[in-house]
Amino acid sequence: MDIAKMSKSSPGCYFDIGKRARDVLYKDYAERPEMQFHYKYFDWNVDLSCELEQAVQGLRTVLECTVPDSGKVELQYLNKYMGITGSVGLLANSEEELVPAATVSGLIGTSIVSLGGCVALDISSKAIERLNAGLNLSSPYLAASLTMGRVSPSHKMRGDEDKFDTLRGSFFVDVNPLTRSAIAAEVNHSLSENVTSVTMGAQHALLPSTLIKARLDSYGKAGFLVQQDFWKKFYVTMAAEIDLGGREEMIPKLGFSMALCP
Repeated sequence: MDIAKMSKSSPGCYFDIGKRARDVLYKDYAERPEMQFHYKYFDWNVDLSCELEQAVQGLRTVLECTVPDSGKVELQYLNKYMGITGSVGLLANSEEELVPAATVSGLIGTSIVSLGGCVALDISSKAIERLNAGLNLSSPYLAASLTMGRVSPSHKMRGDEDKFDTLRGSFFVDVNPLTRSAIAAEVNHSLSENVTSVTMGAQHALLPSTLIKARLDSYGKAGFLVQQDFWKKFYVTMAAEIDLGGREEMIPKLGFSMALCP
């Protein structure tokens, strides 16, 4: 069985929990990583990733690097009822320092319902920096997830903004697959601070090669993007964000990205 067929029948990896909703709400919005290059009014970084074909049935290798923010090597093993991943690499913390980290995650179940967990270890201090658990429900047109996260206050791991004890729920509805129309929402609740935030978004393909997305959170931050793909391999994205809640100056932030997917 090849990887493509196996991915459809297996529960996937832990980080696939809530992925369909995250893709609508956050993907390609040019979110700034912990570390980046600066030039006058511009912040920029480069993302590189590569997936190697399976050497053993069900086993694949993924290489990811965000210059200058992070880099990792990950092994993934997938079968019909289980997905296990392990990775080592460098991640940026809240002090813009690169620290060596190792992550192990697992997911069991089916392509419809699955349960899993993830733990990240700071190799230098041997401290557990992240501990997450999640439940995922998925169908062709509807997906929902619930996760609970624990993050050590000493580091803020890239891609995870959880406080010490955060409950996160999300849902995704595929409104029209032909136009890639979908809506999604995410609710985050901090148990210690008793604070809840909500983010809602939608996407729609104006043309087969032109995708638009928009999102709004409960703090008043609104985002919008237009993505154009050429030959299904080269993607150009223009994104904008503005704070309507008055917490910051109402000056739009603009982002531009290009992606090549051979």
